[in-house]
Amino acid sequence: MSANMSLRLITYSQELVNGQPIYISSNCLPLKAFRFEPAGHAFHSAALRLLGCCEEEGEDEDDQNVPNDKEQSYFPSSGSYSSKGKKKSGAEGNQQDHYALLGLSHLRFLATEDQIRKSYRETALKHHPDKQAALILAEETEAAKQAKKDEIENHFKSIQEAYEVLIDPVKRRIYDSTDEFDDEIPTDCEPQDFFKVFGPAFMRNSRWSVIQPVPTLGEENAPLKEVDMFYNFWYCFKSWREFPHTDEFDLEQAESRDHKRWMERQNAKLSEKARKEEYARIRSLIDNAYKRDPRILRRKEEERAEKQRKRQAKFLAKKLQEEEAARIAEEERRQKEEEEKRAAEAASHQKKVKEKEKKLLRKERTRLRTLSASVLTQNLFNITDDDVESLCMSLETEQLRNLCDKIEGAEGLERAKLLRDAHGGNNDSTGKKQGEKNPQQNGSVEVNGNVPLGKYEKKEKPWEREEIELLRKGMQKYPKGTSRRWEVISEYIGTGRSVDEILKATKTVLLQKPDAAKAFDSFLEKRKPAQSIASPLTTREETEGVLIQNGPESNASNKDNLKESSSTSGKQQNPDGAVASNGVTSSSEQDLWSAVQERALVQALKTFPKETNQRWERVAAAVPGKTVNQCKKKFALLKENFRNKKNAV
Repeated sequence: MSANMSLRLITYSQELVNGQPIYISSNCLPLKAFRFEPAGHAFHSAALRLLGCCEEEGEDEDDQNVPNDKEQSYFPSSGSYSSKGKKKSGAEGNQQDHYALLGLSHLRFLATEDQIRKSYRETALKHHPDKQAALILAEETEAAKQAKKDEIENHFKSIQEAYEVLIDPVKRRIYDSTDEFDDEIPTDCEPQDFFKVFGPAFMRNSRWSVIQPVPTLGEENAPLKEVDMFYNFWYCFKSWREFPHTDEFDLEQAESRDHKRWMERQNAKLSEKARKEEYARIRSLIDNAYKRDPRILRRKEEERAEKQRKRQAKFLAKKLQEEEAARIAEEERRQKEEEEKRAAEAASHQKKVKEKEKKLLRKERTRLRTLSASVLTQNLFNITDDDVESLCMSLETEQLRNLCDKIEGAEGLERAKLLRDAHGGNNDSTGKKQGEKNPQQNGSVEVNGNVPLGKYEKKEKPWEREEIELLRKGMQKYPKGTSRRWEVISEYIGTGRSVDEILKATKTVLLQKPDAAKAFDSFLEKRKPAQSIASPLTTREETEGVLIQNGPESNASNKDNLKESSSTSGKQQNPDGAVASNGVTSSSEQDLWSAVQERALVQALKTFPKETNQRWERVAAAVPGKTVNQCKKKFALLKENFRNKKNAV
């Protein structure tokens, strides 16, 4: 620093020479500098001080004290601008009235551009300094004359300034926005004073509307369409009002470009806040007016009355509908009760008629049994009690009465003939009923060889297994809903069965459970024949010997046996196991086992273990000349012999 003391440069200030820090400023935030050369404003200030063109000592002392304070409390931030460039509070109070200077106080914001020009020309000619020379000469002293001259010039300058502001649309809008205005919003009023209170308020605020002309509040008898248009306009109100008086910072006092932008952002925030408050004020005015507008209240009352009327009409209609539904339900219930009553009376009457008919029928049956008792005791024409009972069951009341009347007029054989003729004549008409009730009597032969009267009844053809299967398949193939279903199924079966027979079979044959005793037989019939397994122990010579024995001699003996069995069937008894009618040898001969058969049985038992299906049938097929029961008996005998030998050892 001693080198700097000996050779002073313009770039060094007194503060740097003394070794004290200084604050410099440029187009950025203020920064604290130590042992740096000044630049920007600091360089300019240092140069002025070196040239001797510095400010007063008091101000220099203040400037010197500022760095010491900032050295302790300064932090670089955007908030450092907040204390710089603020507008003075007293500046707004000194604003002049431009409209009054031009003589347009009675018009103010309503004055047109032509009126402003015309008024300016007149005022400028009137208050021009050259026109006011007489007023200056009228003063006695020079000071008074100078003061009067300055006053006249300032007044003329104010007139020129007023004209410049009012003739420019942007400046005039800003000025009109700051002009005196009554922002008061009416909150309450009497119904009869609504238009007197809210009409002027809307008229005052209509000056801020962007859209002109602005609809008026109207009168009490205005159409509702105009009222709705008025409130729709104000609810969509757009204002051109500016708020320069809310700007906190003066852009002309900005130290740099960034400082100016920061001021603009701060002023924009304040303007936006003031604009929101303005729209809220207008909205409160509209809401207060809408709530108290007698036309709107009258319409709401009418709508409320209309809704109440519709609700009442709907309630009455619903009530009438419920009453009508209740009346219809009551009528239906009464009709249903009457129908049920008539049906019950008809059923009881029919029941009485049936009971009466049953009594008459029982009476006639008892009468027939009484009249036929003499015929049954004499056993004429082999008429039995069953025949008489069949007549009683098959004939109607009138037929039984006629038959009993005829029998009462006859005696002996004539009564028997009448009974036989009546029984034979009713066979054709009651064949189906007799077949259903007494199927065992149709075509049967009694033990004593006498043929009963039921021999003339028709014999129903039984259903074969193939027909039953075809019937099941036909019912599945042609389900319910098929046109002429049963005729189609009859043609599908193809055995000439009638529709009645098919219907009867669906209720009887198809519902029968399969017989467990015949189930295995039907399985064997449907099963494919198993291949015969020749015994591995048989030789060719043995098989040839068996074939030779079964040659013509065996055939001749079989024929003789058949003749003898046919001539002596039913007369001979076979206590010792003689030859039966089917040609099978007796039990004593069947129990004889040859060595070949035993070896074949043992080999078959090994070939077909316990888990094999149809084991004993296959074993019997592998053993020549033996049945299943014989194989089982032989197997049990072999097992017992084996156990006895094992125990003996």
